[in-house]
Amino acid sequence: MLTFEQKQTIIESFPELTKKEISLKRLNYHLMDSLYEKTIVVEKLHPNGNGFVFVGDLLRYEEEANDKGLVNIRDYNEQQLREIIEDAIQYLSEEAEEQGPIEEIWQNREGIQLKLAFEQRSWNVYHGENLEEAFGTHDAAKEYLLEEGFRKKK
Repeated sequence: MLTFEQKQTIIESFPELTKKEISLKRLNYHLMDSLYEKTIVVEKLHPNGNGFVFVGDLLRYEEEANDKGLVNIRDYNEQQLREIIEDAIQYLSEEAEEQGPIEEIWQNREGIQLKLAFEQRSWNVYHGENLEEAFGTHDAAKEYLLEEGFRKKK
């Protein structure tokens, strides 16, 4: 496990991050040029080595991230720490894919129709105006709809 000082040195090697001291000798590192309201990349780095990196809904980290999109970096080695910080910076620096509005209509045997729409980095399933489910990828949304007995309407 990297020490607090080693983690701090690695994090501070990213010139786009700005250090801010918070309570209990912990540190936050902000991406001031974030395209989103969220600017904290490294959150609550503590002298005991604990800390978190914000990865949002990046699928690469979906099993590690908590419900706030944070990954605990306590046991990360140098390469892992550099990679996750690079991914977080890229995530907060890129516009959500502008593919134009993508919508698909899906229907089951009873004639019930659902709309699948790509909106702000996620695939949303709507029943009328009500959001039913949201997915990170088209494949995950498609798998859900197929399992529920829906087929894409031509």
